[in-house]
Amino acid sequence: MSSSSQDRRGHITIAGVRKSYTRGTEAVTVLSGVDLEIEAGRVVALMGPSGSGKSTLLNLVGGLDHADAGRITVDTTEITALHADELAAWRSRHVGFVFQSFNLIPVLTAQENVELPLLLQPLSKAQRKEQARYALEIVGLADRAGHRPGQLSGGQEQRVAIARAIASDPTLILADEPTGDLDRTNADAVLQMLRRLADELGKTVLMVTHDNAASAFAHQTVHLDKGALAGVAHA
Repeated sequence: MSSSSQDRRGHITIAGVRKSYTRGTEAVTVLSGVDLEIEAGRVVALMGPSGSGKSTLLNLVGGLDHADAGRITVDTTEITALHADELAAWRSRHVGFVFQSFNLIPVLTAQENVELPLLLQPLSKAQRKEQARYALEIVGLADRAGHRPGQLSGGQEQRVAIARAIASDPTLILADEPTGDLDRTNADAVLQMLRRLADELGKTVLMVTHDNAASAFAHQTVHLDKGALAGVAHA
């Protein structure tokens, strides 16, 4: 798991992406033709008011939802053209997710939580353990491998969640409000870690956040408003 092995993979092209949902008999437009280029190996903060389409865009890039129109391409793969089984296979290989609520399994140790996504990979038990151990080393929690979530602080839990996201060596790290449940000190530590994943390991990090401090750790800040691109700022 190194920046050289990644070869700076993870360039994202979003072209004319539209998405709407039906509420009762009414169609609600969430994204209204978004165009955006995200360079590989960068941290991008998606910001904007609630309902602006940030999480929807994140889910579309991660292959968790389908666009109504437009294209999303990661490197040479147009993920909006993939069938469901192809998309699931692509997602398991190329995407690591980090959530606000950590989503760790309480009865499993940190090591076992990090190993979970590796069960989808053609790896031996020994290989899974080695990759999980290395991921925990990267986030500075190798000495907590045998601890369960209830024995960890909130900041440590989120670092375990990040280790789980990177254990399969994905191309993209997609984080939805990763600092939302953390105090300022732990939030900054998590943001610094996400920046390191980009700078040192070549990961492309796309992060939905309401945390204004996140812009200081991002290479690029993208503002959405009412489903449209409202501005892009580069660090």
